[in-house]
Amino acid sequence: MNKIYKKNEVTFAVIMIVIYVMGTVISENITTIIGVQKLIPAIFHSIMSLVTTVWIIKHGYSKKYGLVFPTYNIAKVWFFIPLIFIACFGLIFGIELQYSPVETVFFVISMVCVGFLEEIIFRGFLFTGISKTNVKEAIIISSLTFGIGHIVNLFNGKPIVATLCQIMFAIAVGFTLVVIFYKGKSLFPCIVFHSLNNSLSVFERTNEEVIERLPLSVEQFEMIYLFFSIVILLIYATIINKKLDATRE
Repeated sequence: MNKIYKKNEVTFAVIMIVIYVMGTVISENITTIIGVQKLIPAIFHSIMSLVTTVWIIKHGYSKKYGLVFPTYNIAKVWFFIPLIFIACFGLIFGIELQYSPVETVFFVISMVCVGFLEEIIFRGFLFTGISKTNVKEAIIISSLTFGIGHIVNLFNGKPIVATLCQIMFAIAVGFTLVVIFYKGKSLFPCIVFHSLNNSLSVFERTNEEVIERLPLSVEQFEMIYLFFSIVILLIYATIINKKLDATRE
């Protein structure tokens, strides 16, 4: 593992992406057969998170990949309010468990680990590897790759329109988070937001249930939500890019 990394960090990042994506798809299919939602994904994501963390710490890459607490002033935390709003927005329409209590625990474990893995792989390994030669290119590639990677949801039975919306949303999120990491040098805020955003979805009402109270179709609701989320994220990323700089704190 370390030999591949030392030879080419970008290649290493791509291999990690393939392992993560294929492992996720396979574990989702297996858990569907078993009938216990998120059981196998929770196991796979936990093991991969543990192995990745141990490898990073063992080789002294914690600071390089942002697994350190932010060095900027704690007053900067107010900058994260837009992220909290985006993560918790779905709860505005009501709270409803999508799975049984046990399956909900598996779901949360899986999603917390997914938040960590996707941040360390896309914002950590991939962005850092490419940014050695071109920072702008690294930001674009890591954001697009992160977003397009969500196309795997089609293989898990998600509708095409919903998947496309998620891809566009993920690209905007990916861009915002890579700016936060690049400017702040810490991946923790990104991991916390990503894990929170993923985990809270199990407590949200489905879009079909939400539109029962609104004069909109599911597609219209998703497009409106997508538009406002992207606008908020892009404005937020612009502010972070101008205001946040760990090297000046």
